Amino acid sequence: MATQTDPAPEALHRDFYPVIPDRIELLGIQRSMVSDLVLRYLWLHGSATLASLHESLKLSFPVLEAIYHQFRNQHVIEVKGMLGNDYSFSLTTSGRVLATARNEACQYVGPAPVSLQQYHDVVRAQAAHVRLSRESLRQAFHDLVLPDGLLDQLGPSLIGHQSLFLYGGTGNGKTSIAERILRIYHDTVLVPYAVEVDGHIITLFDPVVHKQVDSHDDLLDPRWVPCERPCITVGGELSASMLELRLDEATRVFTSPCQLKANNGILIIDDFGRQMLSPRDLLNRWIVPLDRRVDYLTLASGMKFKAPFEMMVVFSTNLNPHDLADEAFLRRIQTKVLVEDVDANVFDQIFQRVVETNQVPAEAGCAAYLRQKCAAAGAKTLRACYPIDVYKLVKAIAEYEGRPVRLNRQNIDRAVGLYFAKAVE
Repeated sequence: MATQTDPAPEALHRDFYPVIPDRIELLGIQRSMVSDLVLRYLWLHGSATLASLHESLKLSFPVLEAIYHQFRNQHVIEVKGMLGNDYSFSLTTSGRVLATARNEACQYVGPAPVSLQQYHDVVRAQAAHVRLSRESLRQAFHDLVLPDGLLDQLGPSLIGHQSLFLYGGTGNGKTSIAERILRIYHDTVLVPYAVEVDGHIITLFDPVVHKQVDSHDDLLDPRWVPCERPCITVGGELSASMLELRLDEATRVFTSPCQLKANNGILIIDDFGRQMLSPRDLLNRWIVPLDRRVDYLTLASGMKFKAPFEMMVVFSTNLNPHDLADEAFLRRIQTKVLVEDVDANVFDQIFQRVVETNQVPAEAGCAAYLRQKCAAAGAKTLRACYPIDVYKLVKAIAEYEGRPVRLNRQNIDRAVGLYFAKAVE
């Protein structure tokens, strides 16, 4: 049984679906910002056509024609000729002076931004709604060996799209679980290239984070990109600056923080408690966003504005939650799931999965033998990561010695000897 997700938001929320604006007044941004984008394009490229502006700025031809006629009347541009049915034009002397001034204020040349209010509306309309059962959730995690009890704890949190705290011993699959949560979603969301706030441009679409999908909707405003729901993982590198807008001093363009890019998707805080940013500072920064689903960001001018915080935040840690956060914060994380150490049965299933997935020959009884060797090497509990980690070492040894990969007792002995640290007197 496949996971069911509500249809794409455009099918449910037509009131907020961004259709192509055919007039400047419908763009949601100031006319001066549109003019500046055209001026900077001409300053950078030397000349333009309406088609090239449409391709780069993602503005409709009626909007571009209005700017074109305005600039012609103001003697900002001059026509060089025709390319088919399109005009080829460049800046006049006075136009270059004006464009140079606008380029010094901001160097952004790209898709026109959408308004902050429209961004709020579309993100809210695209809030995730899923229907899950144990069977559909097991299908989403088909490549992991997870007990039914663990699935039954994860299900309610995922249905409610609430924040989630995964905790337990290291190496038991918390990160693997978090990274696969995205599989429960099968719809698409719309992500803007950029957002305008108080005359400033904030870039948002990131091709590294947002996986674009094909769209054949001729009514969709091209300033929006149809994408899969995003999933962003941050670990020990997380710092306070990564949670705030970053201004490029050269271009005067703002870059979105990780939580803004993760809207309508999942943000994973891996190894929580080991970041450059202290747990207390992170929790204080997000106590309001987690509770109210809104964040507050600050422009370089000091102006604060409200941004949507519509995502599932997954905290993954092998530390004691009560050592990391106080009760007020833990209350705002609706679900806390303990990912326990695996028992012998689950360990053997994981071992068999590794064997089948990698199509490696294995002697009978190797799973039990590996359990014994891990215990003899000092492992106090079984970890879900041991089978795959030991297999990788066996494979590396075989490649080093130029022989076929095989899981047998001798190879397991050598791999375990490399894997576990020996006590030094």
